[in-house]
Amino acid sequence: MSRRRRWRRLYARPTTRPPGSRRSPTPKRRRKETRFAADTNHTIAKRIVTEATRTGQGIALEDLQGIRDRVRLRKPQQVTLHSWSFHQLGRFIAYKAARAGVALVYVDPAYTSQGCSACGHVDKKNRPDQAGFTCTSCGFAEHADVNAARNIASRGVTSWAVSHAA
Repeated sequence: MSRRRRWRRLYARPTTRPPGSRRSPTPKRRRKETRFAADTNHTIAKRIVTEATRTGQGIALEDLQGIRDRVRLRKPQQVTLHSWSFHQLGRFIAYKAARAGVALVYVDPAYTSQGCSACGHVDKKNRPDQAGFTCTSCGFAEHADVNAARNIASRGVTSWAVSHAA
């Protein structure tokens, strides 16, 4: 993430060109960032699919279709949102999982970060801050991302069971 912030600062700076040159170095920088993001996504996808293969488990991902339309952010945060490459990462995981024979399930992302993975209680107040999660019902406390991942995993198991019960 720090590399992307550094690149964003470089883009904001006016570029200097040699006299007589018509091309700006900015497209070259953008291609470099795109290649870096794709390489990082390939590496992450490979690790996820390898771990799922090793443990004999499936993979559950949030169905993030239309997230850019649903999320409302201020102008400075929109740049960060649009530089996310979650769709590319999802595609890479999907094709690597299919090639390895690993089950892949997409689940509804609604309330995964507000629901308690211990008791199932959903409340906005369960998230006192960005990184924290404390259930107002049972008192369960954990890092918010870990709790959300547990909720996604349990939804994945449920939807896998429902789709393959017939």
